[in-house]
Amino acid sequence: MKPIRLALIGAGIFARDAHLPSLRNLTEQFEVAAVYSRTEATAHSLAAEIGTHPQIYTDLAALLLAPDIDAVDVVLPIPIMPPVVAQALASGKHVISEKPLAPNVATCRQLMASYQHARQVWMVAENWRYESAYVKAAELVQSGAIGKPLTCQMALYLPMPVHSKYYQTTWRRTGEFFGGTLMDGGVHHIAAIRLVVGEITAVSAMTAHASTTFATDDTLSATLHFANGAIGSYLVTYATGAPWPAYLCVVGDQGALRIQRGEIELTHDNQTETIQCPKFDGVEKEFVAFAAAIREGQPHWNTPEQGVNDVAVIEAMLHAAQSGCQAPVSIT
Repeated sequence: MKPIRLALIGAGIFARDAHLPSLRNLTEQFEVAAVYSRTEATAHSLAAEIGTHPQIYTDLAALLLAPDIDAVDVVLPIPIMPPVVAQALASGKHVISEKPLAPNVATCRQLMASYQHARQVWMVAENWRYESAYVKAAELVQSGAIGKPLTCQMALYLPMPVHSKYYQTTWRRTGEFFGGTLMDGGVHHIAAIRLVVGEITAVSAMTAHASTTFATDDTLSATLHFANGAIGSYLVTYATGAPWPAYLCVVGDQGALRIQRGEIELTHDNQTETIQCPKFDGVEKEFVAFAAAIREGQPHWNTPEQGVNDVAVIEAMLHAAQSGCQAPVSIT
């Protein structure tokens, strides 16, 4: 079976650090046949890393008309990504696009309205939904390993110092879109929480602007209300760090889970078992699922509906923080 001929649209940090290494491990399934960037030098730089002489494009329309390209991988900054995704969807090619699906729910739904379900596969590349530890934890919850989930908590301390390569991506810090980095990073965390615990239906929240390097709020604390009756908390800050892993803790009426990338602690009947899992494998696994969806029509977990629901939860938190009132989550 011939590899799927894939074009990379975007040549930034995550394309180089995550997408390209994963695709190198999947050469039987994908051939990176083209690279698009607005600047030819940037496209050539990424193409050199690929090493298989992909075609170079600086004209997006020409790339999307190319008959020898089966699918496109849109890896662009959030402020400029939606119109490119819309063009890619309109072309009829299969699409995998980075998260968040769009900067807000309204734009997400506009994009979804143009999606040709019967003719093409569209995956929103939320790699945390394919990260092995969260997938296994979700299976444990669904199998009743901790009984009925009652509560959960997740706290993340993720400073963005000036020497960080992500600090140089100014769109994360300047408030070009609603929520800024709280939205950009938050959809990862919400995807994991929703996968393991269940659907979030309402939130309360507060935000703070704690760092001089951000132009907008960089810290968020929220209370979560789940459809299954559980309640939980979510805290994230990009202003400062702490020496603790980013645990997701879930407590049920018959046991508990403590989850981080690469490891799960399952407590049941006063016994704690540690389950080791592969780590940072979500990007590669989502590409495997993307290929299976294209070739075999296999369902995948990163549907546009899931992507918009991740955005909807963070958007509801930001609205709740502004209003001081609990906000419902508009689920698709």
